[in-house]
Amino acid sequence: MKHSTLFRPALLSLAVAAATAGSGTVLAQESKAQDNSNLEEVMVTGIRASLMRAQSMKMENTSISEALAAEDIGKLPDSSIAESLARLPGLAGERRGGRVSGISVRGFKEDFVGTTLNGRELLGIGDNRGAEYDLYPSEIMSGAVIYKSAEAKLTTTGIGGTVDLRTARPLDVSPTVTINGSYELNSQGSDNPEFDDNGSRYAIGFSQKFADDTIGLAMAYASTESPTNQRKYGVWGYSEDEDSGRFAPTGLDIMAISSVLERDTVSAIFQYRPNEDLDIVIDALDIDYKDYGVIRGFIEPFSIGTITAGSGPFDATGTQVNANPVLRTDPKEILGDLQTVGLNLKYKLNDVWSIHLDVADSESSKTDTRGESYAGLGRSGSLTNSQLGSRDFVMSQGGVFFTGISGMDFSDFDAIKLTGPQGWGGSLAAEADVFASNVQKAAGGGVYTYENAQDGFLNSGRFDESLTTVKFEVAAELDTNFLTGVTLGAYYSDREKSKVNDGFFATSPTYPYGNGTGVVDEVIPEKYRLGLADLTWAGLGMVVAYDGYAPYKDGYYYQTSAATLEPDRLGDTYIINEKVTTFYVQGDFNTDVNGFNVFGNAGLQVVDTDQSSSGYIGLVDETFSVDPNRTAEGGASYTKVLPSLNLSVEVAESQFVRFGASKTISRARIDQMKASGFVKYDQNIDILLSEDYTAETPWSKFQGAPTLRPFESNNLDLAYEKYFAEDGYVSVSYFYKDLVNWTREGQTVIDFTNDATNGGANYYIPAFHNKTVQTDGTYGPNDVFLTAGTVVAPAQFQGYSSSFEDGLKGKVDGWELTANVPLSLVSDMLDGFGFAASGSFIDAKLDDGSAIPGQSDEVYSLTVYYAVNGFEVRVAGTDRSDFLTYQRGGSNKIENANRKGVQLIDAQISYDFSESSITYLNGLRVSLQGTNLTDEDEEDVGEDGIVSARREFGPTYMVNVNYSF
Repeated sequence: MKHSTLFRPALLSLAVAAATAGSGTVLAQESKAQDNSNLEEVMVTGIRASLMRAQSMKMENTSISEALAAEDIGKLPDSSIAESLARLPGLAGERRGGRVSGISVRGFKEDFVGTTLNGRELLGIGDNRGAEYDLYPSEIMSGAVIYKSAEAKLTTTGIGGTVDLRTARPLDVSPTVTINGSYELNSQGSDNPEFDDNGSRYAIGFSQKFADDTIGLAMAYASTESPTNQRKYGVWGYSEDEDSGRFAPTGLDIMAISSVLERDTVSAIFQYRPNEDLDIVIDALDIDYKDYGVIRGFIEPFSIGTITAGSGPFDATGTQVNANPVLRTDPKEILGDLQTVGLNLKYKLNDVWSIHLDVADSESSKTDTRGESYAGLGRSGSLTNSQLGSRDFVMSQGGVFFTGISGMDFSDFDAIKLTGPQGWGGSLAAEADVFASNVQKAAGGGVYTYENAQDGFLNSGRFDESLTTVKFEVAAELDTNFLTGVTLGAYYSDREKSKVNDGFFATSPTYPYGNGTGVVDEVIPEKYRLGLADLTWAGLGMVVAYDGYAPYKDGYYYQTSAATLEPDRLGDTYIINEKVTTFYVQGDFNTDVNGFNVFGNAGLQVVDTDQSSSGYIGLVDETFSVDPNRTAEGGASYTKVLPSLNLSVEVAESQFVRFGASKTISRARIDQMKASGFVKYDQNIDILLSEDYTAETPWSKFQGAPTLRPFESNNLDLAYEKYFAEDGYVSVSYFYKDLVNWTREGQTVIDFTNDATNGGANYYIPAFHNKTVQTDGTYGPNDVFLTAGTVVAPAQFQGYSSSFEDGLKGKVDGWELTANVPLSLVSDMLDGFGFAASGSFIDAKLDDGSAIPGQSDEVYSLTVYYAVNGFEVRVAGTDRSDFLTYQRGGSNKIENANRKGVQLIDAQISYDFSESSITYLNGLRVSLQGTNLTDEDEEDVGEDGIVSARREFGPTYMVNVNYSF
């Protein structure tokens, strides 16, 4: 590249240091006499070395980008790459279970961002496409580059951009062995007796060269055991008390949550470079993880007896009457693994032409098991109101705190029954004969039925994904006054992703089947008891704690498959296949125009896609069970042409104006592309008699859309960058995205006896859909008199089929301001001090008024540091405003969540003994780190802006020892 650079000798040394990634970066500074042959060498380590490397990568890039560089191999300052990425300009992190996992780029959630590892497409492990960045431990990473403007050579991209995670090549770094160990403490403490508050991380890695530096081998093993503990205040919703005018919750969800992440990562890289022309790399990555824990607390309807007004609509005191709480013990166990292996070959044919081949195969699988085990005062129907309890409470918009409890002692194992206190078994209607009983309820209302038979539930989801990619390109290095290179290539990917959504209703053996035994529930068996859990923080005292997973595993519970009873389970089981072929050409240019250095690239992608899906239509048949033979399939083929241009002008020495224009796509969400769906039917006779589907209809259907086209955007980018030191620059960027296609929810009127959207399928089953009148009376919108025993067929067969469709449009524009400033520029007395700050301001509008997932209007990041003679202190903060996201909800399905803004403060203090006079400690570094130091909560809000859930995580502290030699 011909464009001039700031501090040429310094950046030359910097580039060499970045390539060798040794224990320090050697920087040379130009003398005042501009004598480039007389250089002073200064050893720079720590955060300043990291900032210098990242700045060099950003400055030399021909597109608008951000960069992240480790101080050294295995020395990113965070537990995963996600935490480091979240501090970069224009990026924002999203916590899941207390850990930063998701990353938004320019307001687009990770599902709309391409993610690669050393340029190779990465798999996700969830329902969708987005990478779970906390899977990748910092110990194996050397950095990352975030491309905000598109290039034709970037075959894995998205509307938000591309995140390219990077590991070091063994022949490009100094030989080293690194040992890393950490002790972690979650200050929240565990409220559950079977979990702890401390964990550990350790890693060992080496990189060596052999055979006269023609063979390189790098291997790393990293293991993590990291606990998180949280306290959750949740409500189902609010209703207004007529007497006081104050709002009170309609249901409560108060939980003590403990979990542990166990992650083992092995990476290996073999590199062979016998000469300057041939470079072969074979690499493999294996990640195994287990995320397990328990969610323990109360979930229940909230019946108000009295309420006293407070100062605001949500500030009140009152008494809950007829309290029959459900003590939920919900075990969680997520098991996942990801393997990828690849071959990368570069061969220089002659002084001009070279070829590049990359072949990779990746697989991932995950099982997500989340159980529910119920306990309480007794089985639903077994207690009268006089046997129930009451609780006094104080309420605010932040949650409910109990101040007094009467008639309930949940700390007494001899008083609490392992049974379902609420009649939640309505979905077991098809199994009515199994749960038929002659035993009368103590509370009146007849005998026990299937409605009283649910004592728990086990959600089980399995996700499998495979991806094969082949990339081949031919490149020419040119020496002309304009073109400096041309690249032609082809990229092929073959992806398959599947989901199986299953579940099981649980019934205790004490349920009174048939004539019963006179026993309808029992206390928690001794073998399951663990001790007491602490809910005093919510005013609920100590409560019994037991193993909620064991009754499922040892056969205590009778389990009924939900897949045969709930049509939406089968309707969320599917396979997606996707074959993508991309042809691309890119030209790189570098020239002078009127004395200004102009450089960049222009290119074109032609992307051909063949996508398909197969699955099921969940439909209850005449046996009152879900028909497993109702299949569905669909797909589409299409071609997209994606041009791109990146243009940079060096308007003054080390000052650049960059311009980008491109068309980009993000493929439709996997969970929206499924062919599967389900049909539901309302058996209310009044609705069956409706003849006008626009007013009321018993029929409804939901189905995915395997024909969805990609999200599509036309993009413009403009940036100004001024570099004034090796670790100092300021920049301002503006971006505009014209969203010409976005997915929205839509409805179609269909005939449920001849569904044109599903091959003319007939969903009408008289034996199930016809309803028998139970009592004489008038029914329907026309008040028709019907006698008991009359069989009523639906008056009409039209209704709405809900799905996803293309066609929504919108606009996104935003500004990004960045400043990295070493304060030694202000005064020599401030040598070692500095800060890195950024702010992003986004205005996003979809035409229907809905929000873009991941988009915060404002995002800020600030890191303040002091680094001198091996001693280093850094304090980092991030702040993002409210945003829309989605998360796993009930029945293993994805649901939207409106997340309140969050501000996170982290800090680290460290000392590198390489800077000391103690020779035998050379290579040793110790550090103390704290995250979430201000104990920031996470809050979800409803459409009315009222907080529906609040989670407290507490700060986490970590002591780390890193030794390299």
